[in-house]
Amino acid sequence: MSDAARNDATLNDTALRVGMVGVGNISRQYLQHLPGLPNLRLTAVADLDTERAAAVAAEQGVLALGVDELLAHGEVDVVLNLTIPAAHAEVAERALAAGKHVYGEKPLATSTAEAAPVLDHARAAGLRVGSAPDTVLGTGIQTARAALDDGMIGTPVGAAVSWSAPGHELWHPAPAFYYQPGGGPLLDMGPYYLTSLVSFFGPVVRVSGSATRSTRERTVATGPSAGAPIPVDVDTHVVAILEHQGGVVSTVTVSFEVWATRSPLFEVYGTAGTLAVPDPNAFSETAAVATAEDRSWRDLPVRGGYADAGRGYGLADMAHAIATDRPHRASGELAYHVLEVMEAVATAAREHTVVPVTSHVERPATVPLGARPDTW
Repeated sequence: MSDAARNDATLNDTALRVGMVGVGNISRQYLQHLPGLPNLRLTAVADLDTERAAAVAAEQGVLALGVDELLAHGEVDVVLNLTIPAAHAEVAERALAAGKHVYGEKPLATSTAEAAPVLDHARAAGLRVGSAPDTVLGTGIQTARAALDDGMIGTPVGAAVSWSAPGHELWHPAPAFYYQPGGGPLLDMGPYYLTSLVSFFGPVVRVSGSATRSTRERTVATGPSAGAPIPVDVDTHVVAILEHQGGVVSTVTVSFEVWATRSPLFEVYGTAGTLAVPDPNAFSETAAVATAEDRSWRDLPVRGGYADAGRGYGLADMAHAIATDRPHRASGELAYHVLEVMEAVATAAREHTVVPVTSHVERPATVPLGARPDTW
């Protein structure tokens, strides 16, 4: 056996075996990157659409199983949960009950009441729960965090996020779930920005907010359901004020109601400058800074993060953490805190009050420059 073949065999013996539940739209991004992560090996897929699962399995050279079969299968160590948000907690609980680690798409669940038992179950069983977004582990957000930690803009005072779009129905072939509980701009897009903010400034202690929705009719624009009406059962324009434990105040606007805007996407304001934070829905966009001495923007060189990363890197980070008995960065606890923040924003908007956030989470470890998720 050649050295290369021997190395491949060793990796296959030690890699965490992945069973993917849900092979819809987002799965393509995971499937693109999993083959390049040596501590992960896809072994099986499952979907309620069995024909779609069979097609993906044939393409990837893995097993096509029913969901129950996949959860019980001996060749699955971790369940990659890519179901719709309403099913996240149920599938996670079933995976844990079967003795599997679980890593899921965001949000962790549609409510903290659903999410808390998942984390309790995992702790009791000695299993790991991880959750997207792992985009914050890429070079974009990690470079921004390094600049903040090094005091490049002095002491942070505030941050502002303004993400908006007309609505996901313009591009997604099956967008109805985005307008049901567990969706909307807050639970769909909020995790990218809130996870970044918590990584920058630590946990949120209280929130206030306001929310609304328009009366415009929404229909599917693409795919086999084009023209179908979309019921809207969530707020589609949300504005929040977050108070972080260290004193930083963040304002966050997320909306499915904006046709065009010139608002900055994500900025941090400090006593000695401003940081333009790259899009946390991407892995490797460029951060920039303008200081009190030179108020012109200057792009920052990469200072940390997984290079050339994509979806699945958070799971690989978790796999290495399991192998080395360390905390993983895209953790269930972090996702739970972000979920509680979003839930508190919705409560504040509904009740017109300030709502405390009771969970606490440590800032995840930084990703050093040049790190790989299978080596750190």
